[in-house]
Amino acid sequence: MKQQSVSYGKWILAGEHAVLRGHPALVFPLYTKKMTFTYDLAATEPFLVRLTGEHGHELELILHGVIEKALLRVERVHSDLKGLLEVESTLPLGAGMGGSAALCVGVAQYFAAKEWILTDKIYEFARDLEDLFHGESSGVDIAVSLEGKAIQFQRELAKGKSSALREPLKLEWTPAWFLSYCGKKGVTSECVKKVRDLSERSPERAKKIDQEMKESVELARRALGNAKGEESLSHLAQALDIARDCFQQWGLCGDELNKHMDILSEEGALSVKPTGSGGGGYVLSLWSQPPPASLSSTLLPL
Repeated sequence: MKQQSVSYGKWILAGEHAVLRGHPALVFPLYTKKMTFTYDLAATEPFLVRLTGEHGHELELILHGVIEKALLRVERVHSDLKGLLEVESTLPLGAGMGGSAALCVGVAQYFAAKEWILTDKIYEFARDLEDLFHGESSGVDIAVSLEGKAIQFQRELAKGKSSALREPLKLEWTPAWFLSYCGKKGVTSECVKKVRDLSERSPERAKKIDQEMKESVELARRALGNAKGEESLSHLAQALDIARDCFQQWGLCGDELNKHMDILSEEGALSVKPTGSGGGGYVLSLWSQPPPASLSSTLLPL
């Protein structure tokens, strides 16, 4: 009998990079961008992987590496895997949407279904797998991919790398916000390294930027937790502006990213910022009025 598990993409409102150092981040699931794993636990034929969906082909070079690392963790070998594993993906990789996290969550859920790991260990197991991509995963993408709901995430560094607070977000209103692709993929590991290098060169400056990102998170959460109105919208826009400035200070807004954000602003966006690691990928835009029809094919509603 076939079974399925779903892992979701994500977008981050504020808190990127600083979350690695114990500061909070506000993160939301992307229900339209996901990976669906289908498998038959009773199968006995040799293991086979089938990749389908709009972005399934992008997993071809990395899925087997994740599976091999997972097998090592549970002290299993490749021949212990049986039957067809089908992965359907509508989630692009390298776009700041949490594609690597969704893949790691999907593999962890698959291993849990096979009873090779405990269900309450899926988060920790998937977080360790994601280190393959980022060197050190904060766990924020893993958490929202697994839980499928908006959360405030914060690592508890004193309790070990896999410990984190995951508090549900309560929104009193839904902003008119959208994602759009800048035209260039970002490489998370390179962006993380760039921020880390800045911290080593200028620790006081790096701490100041982290504190500004933390202020962005706090301002955004207050804005969303208050009743809808001009003041809440203004505070949310201010939070996005602060977060964008942090990306600029980290040096994570290249020509393509800046050009795309400038276009959105010129078209009437109230505020824009990168979402994810930066260096490329997707941009979050906030609007006080409906975006122009000319952008309808560019903007992804949230």
